[in-house]
Amino acid sequence: MPTWLPYVILPVAGIFLGWIFRWIYARFQLTASEQKAERVKQDAIKEAEAQKKEILLQAKEQLIQDQKQQERENRERRAELQRFESRVNKKEELLEQRSQEYEKRDREFEAKTSELAKKESFLKTEEEKLRSELERISGLTAEEAKALIIKNLENDARHDAQALLNKIDQEAQLSAEKKAQDVLITAIQRIATETTGDLTVATVSLPSDEMKGRIIGREGRNIRTLETLTGVDVIIDDTPEAVVISCFDPVRKEIARVALERLITDGRIHPARIEEIVQKVTREIQQKIYEEGEKALFDLGIHNMGQDGIRAIGRLYFRTSYGQNVLTHSKEVAELASLLAAEVGINRELAKRAALLHDIGKGAENDSDQNHAEVGAEMARKMGEDPRVINAIAAHHNDVEAQTMEAVIVQIADAISAARPGARRETVDNYVKRLENLEETAKKFPGVEQAYAIQAGRELRILVNNEKIPDDQVKELAKNIAKQIETDLRYPGRIKITMIRETRIIEYAR
Repeated sequence: MPTWLPYVILPVAGIFLGWIFRWIYARFQLTASEQKAERVKQDAIKEAEAQKKEILLQAKEQLIQDQKQQERENRERRAELQRFESRVNKKEELLEQRSQEYEKRDREFEAKTSELAKKESFLKTEEEKLRSELERISGLTAEEAKALIIKNLENDARHDAQALLNKIDQEAQLSAEKKAQDVLITAIQRIATETTGDLTVATVSLPSDEMKGRIIGREGRNIRTLETLTGVDVIIDDTPEAVVISCFDPVRKEIARVALERLITDGRIHPARIEEIVQKVTREIQQKIYEEGEKALFDLGIHNMGQDGIRAIGRLYFRTSYGQNVLTHSKEVAELASLLAAEVGINRELAKRAALLHDIGKGAENDSDQNHAEVGAEMARKMGEDPRVINAIAAHHNDVEAQTMEAVIVQIADAISAARPGARRETVDNYVKRLENLEETAKKFPGVEQAYAIQAGRELRILVNNEKIPDDQVKELAKNIAKQIETDLRYPGRIKITMIRETRIIEYAR
């Protein structure tokens, strides 16, 4: 036997024996697992059987409880039905008793009706006898007597009604006049606003006369640039240390004034700098316009106003009428309208809003041949204002008919504000002279018999001679008079010319 053979056989034998042991151990483990699984299965079957029995017991108990509950409900329903049946029986008995009482009352009513019919027949007979006797005594038939009585009553009623109407009319006139005076006095006494005014020129002070040359610039380029950008006239004359700015538009005049003052303070005066300053001041003035509009609305407690409306109100801050600041005037009219509306018991907020907006046409940026009332009404219409507000704006100078009490209140408040002492600069003499000039201008034309300036000079009514001016020439005459007024006279707003031509024939019957 070779010497190496034991070394080979022993390891192989060890491996084989190890494999045998592992196989036996695995079989043992498999048998144990199968037994354990069988026990678990048996336990699960037993537990399932036990749960099944328990569920069946619970179901039976629940069924028994449901049956008991159903029996209780059935007993309660039977008891309720018995009580309901008892009430029904009682009501039937009560109805039976009432039916018997009604039958008894019907018999009594029939007896009384029969008795009344007999009495009525007797009364008719007696009435016929009395009527015949009265007709015999008075000599009038029943219809004639009835008509006579009605006529007498009607005459008495008419007399009493007329006397009452006369008394009411007299009392109403006295009380209405006194009430109107009280309302106006109360409203006027409760308001006192400051009157301010601007002119069409503004003066800018200079540190020295040498500054005038710098403002003019080389070959006048600086002053031309300023006038072109702002649309004003800059007047440089012999007035010491002062420059005058002239413009009919107060907004442009204010922009030019502020811009020139800043240029003088800055010292750098040349076209580029002038353009920069003018643009900056223009933005500031536009912001100032918006802020003034907001402030006016806040002071008056008016809300729900769009941006266009706020700007339209703010532009009035730079507008004047006869030296009276238009925004101050509009705020004053709004407060007066609110007080008057409260006194007479109408819509205060609507009257106040219409009064504040009544002159927004004066601040319109676009030129128009319409008067400020018509322009303002159109602006309010575009802003979506209430139709009553639009009517109040259009009617505040009687250009259209006032359709609401608020519109009439605005007219009254506007007149009070304008007529208040110190509110406007135009004197009585100037006012009368302006009206006389209007009338004299119209009277110069051949065929004009009379001319009357009314509505504070806003309307000129002209009576023409019907023999000298035929119908087809009246329109041409009105145009000629309007052109002459535009050429010769200075006046605020627009003047309405009304031509009247009529034929009067008078005869006397002798």
